[in-house]
Amino acid sequence: MSVHRLEVFVRNRSLFAVSAVAATAILLAGCGSSDPEPDASADALCAAAAPSGSASEAVTVEGETGEESTATFEFPLEVGELQSSVVTEGEGDPVESGDLVSYALTAYSAETGEELGSLGYEGAEILPAQISADNPIGQIVGCATPGTRVVAAFPASDTNGAEVYVFDLLSVVPDAAWGEEQEPVEGMPDVTLDDDGAPTVTIPDAEAPTEVEIAELKVGDGATVESGDTVLVHYAGVKWSDGEVFDSSWDRDTPATFTTTGVVAGFQQALEGQTVGSQVLVVIPPEFGYGDSEGNELQDETLVFVVDILGTQHAVAAE
Repeated sequence: MSVHRLEVFVRNRSLFAVSAVAATAILLAGCGSSDPEPDASADALCAAAAPSGSASEAVTVEGETGEESTATFEFPLEVGELQSSVVTEGEGDPVESGDLVSYALTAYSAETGEELGSLGYEGAEILPAQISADNPIGQIVGCATPGTRVVAAFPASDTNGAEVYVFDLLSVVPDAAWGEEQEPVEGMPDVTLDDDGAPTVTIPDAEAPTEVEIAELKVGDGATVESGDTVLVHYAGVKWSDGEVFDSSWDRDTPATFTTTGVVAGFQQALEGQTVGSQVLVVIPPEFGYGDSEGNELQDETLVFVVDILGTQHAVAAE
């Protein structure tokens, strides 16, 4: 199965769903705490993990966590309900509800044993996803630790036959840019960050520029954003005219996802060519913003955005 078809397959299982916004005894033990009043959401995430069962336990996996695997089992494999069995337990702190996590998987048909494909092992193939007790990632790994590998067996649905995933929980992704800080650029707006990384923008006492101006506030070490990529970002936008915030994903406490070609030209310029983990400051004159959007309240405004790039997913051409 091609990568494109596997993406569609995984989307049908909702593993790509980021909130616009389960585990075995080993995983549950990983959530143990000496805190006399444990957090209810942590308990819910641990409890969300699907139980191990005869289907998931029948799968033998070869390969290291974080690398493409080979799974073998007698087929057809009968899968009556979602099951999840730990192959390798990770290290460190258990994930928490609301964390952004990176993951990878290899998928197999439970009917034929055929490998359907792999995603997430090459980088920039899957966006980080928010984990919770209500979504399939939480139901596969629960409150596991990064580095955990599980076998998940999915029953047939209206759109898919029964399948087997070898699922690797790779890491927790910061929800703010983590790159190396850069020197401020003279004449650009000033940006200060609160303890959570949310920006406050101060506009300089000067005329607005007539061309797009871009400055890297932090330079990350991740994949490079390419034209047509789908990105996961936190951002805040203010008007140059009065410094008023007109839009902010930080205020919604949820990163935004969109393609680089689906935003105004100035914003697209600020994203493409940057690396994941970077924080970018961009000033966008009306011509490169909403200047052609008759009646838009931002039509005549010069816009200033601070953008934290948390993930990118390279576009894959359809067959």
